[in-house]
Amino acid sequence: MSITIKELTPGFVGEVSGIDITQPLTAAQAAELEAGMDRYAVLVYHDQRFTDDQQKAFSANFGPLENTSTGSVITPAGRRLDPLMADVSNLGVDHKPLARDDRRRLFNLGNQLWHSDSSYKAIPSKFSLLSGRVVVDAGGNTEFADMRAAYDTLDDKTKAEVEDLVCEHSLIHSRGSLGFTELSDEERQMFKPVWQRLVRTHPVSGRKSLYLSSHAGTIVGWPMPEARAFLRDLIEHAVQPRFTYSHKWRQHDLVMWDNRTTMHRVRRFDETQIRDMRRTTVAGDAVTVEQLAA
Repeated sequence: MSITIKELTPGFVGEVSGIDITQPLTAAQAAELEAGMDRYAVLVYHDQRFTDDQQKAFSANFGPLENTSTGSVITPAGRRLDPLMADVSNLGVDHKPLARDDRRRLFNLGNQLWHSDSSYKAIPSKFSLLSGRVVVDAGGNTEFADMRAAYDTLDDKTKAEVEDLVCEHSLIHSRGSLGFTELSDEERQMFKPVWQRLVRTHPVSGRKSLYLSSHAGTIVGWPMPEARAFLRDLIEHAVQPRFTYSHKWRQHDLVMWDNRTTMHRVRRFDETQIRDMRRTTVAGDAVTVEQLAA
């Protein structure tokens, strides 16, 4: 049986069938799936009953995996998963839902903001792969925004204005926007701001996209209030319904997306229920702009 990709959202989201990705891939299969990512940006796979090792092995077909320990406030003693997997569940080490006032839960509420994974790192990520091990009945959808389409529909004046802009990204900003401001000196050092281009060009398709995220707190060289107002306008433009897709999770879904050309967010759900979601992240290979004095 050959791989097929059914288009769910024109030019943006594809649904993959004809392959069991819990098993090792051939080089040709991996290349076909990567070509699907270059074409769409979001791929959905149903009924993929991963172990953690299988998810890591599948993800590694597309590049080295990020160490996720630098993107959270989880301590080693509080970590459920190995550092090559981001724990985006609502669970503690006892596999029970975190208390409402648990610091880890409050930090993870930032995932409800539109963002791009690892844009707060000097070398931002390539792909994210999220596995739904236990999903909730209502809520908890993951929404995606096509930043290529968002760029394409800017007027010429705005395209010229954003072309060479550089933004400062940090978890300190995204979490601070929700009122999560109490960070240790070690966390502030780990989350220190980095610079990212506001416009990126896809290395295969050549298409340009906006590179936006809740982690972007200002534009280099701009007064901060003006920068934040402008970034807010761009995000409002980018997340119009015509540019977005909402994924309703089924048990054992895997969703894979390109962080270079999308933003995403999770929607609210009943956090007394178990929602076990595990993400692997394929590392990027270059900075978008030299960091200099960032």
